[in-house]
Amino acid sequence: MKGLIFSIKRYSIHDGPGIRVTFFMKGCPLSCWWCHNPEGISPDPEDVVQTERVGDKEFFNKETAGRYYSPDEIVDILEKEKIFISESKGGVTFSGGEPMLQFEFLLDALKLCKSGGYHTAVDASGYSKTENYMSVIPYTDLFLFDIKHLDNSKHLIYSGVSNELIMRNLRLLIESGKDLMIRIPVIPGINDDKKHLESVRDLLAKIKSSNLKKINLLPYHRIGASKYKKFNIPYRMNGVEPPTPARMKELKHYFEETGIKVKIGG
Repeated sequence: MKGLIFSIKRYSIHDGPGIRVTFFMKGCPLSCWWCHNPEGISPDPEDVVQTERVGDKEFFNKETAGRYYSPDEIVDILEKEKIFISESKGGVTFSGGEPMLQFEFLLDALKLCKSGGYHTAVDASGYSKTENYMSVIPYTDLFLFDIKHLDNSKHLIYSGVSNELIMRNLRLLIESGKDLMIRIPVIPGINDDKKHLESVRDLLAKIKSSNLKKINLLPYHRIGASKYKKFNIPYRMNGVEPPTPARMKELKHYFEETGIKVKIGG
């Protein structure tokens, strides 16, 4: 079985401990307004034509977003980076898109990576069948898990799906004992109001456990905005300003009241 991957990031230091190789898997059941990887939304390969102008001339460059890889090819890539991974106590991370959307491939790849001695991490939204999570838990050392909004109606508006399944899977991962890092995107005007932040903080304080290693506060940014036009996807965040460094520092102190380690960024 092969998996569809749209990007491979070597020397990654924001997707788990140490130096890692992160594989961004294509396809996502969510449609978050602020997504900075719109090329990862479609579950299919996409041909994109980029136009470059030099003087009066236009040049067209065609590229394909998405390439199929086998689990063996994944490990071959890791082997080339093994010295950096080993020295830094890093590993491999599967991100997206939503890696659990390609569940069968992900499971095979995790098994092979674990058998090769690699630390494994899955960066996911939580929106997948609970039985899928139960299957990958034995082969995953760390889960990076998003909390986008606790209000189900707002979660549905801003991500396109309910958060009920997501919250069930969060409880499952807490109970599993596997290392867990909670990622909270800070999106001005959507999930950064006092009432919502307080509810998230109280939830994390309540579920605090030894395997809940860190809270990552991810400030909204516009880095991916230019990609939307290229993939013919409407951009719904026009006019939204990223949170200031002072605001992020304030939120860091706020969430540190849970007693859990907090970091700004991945």
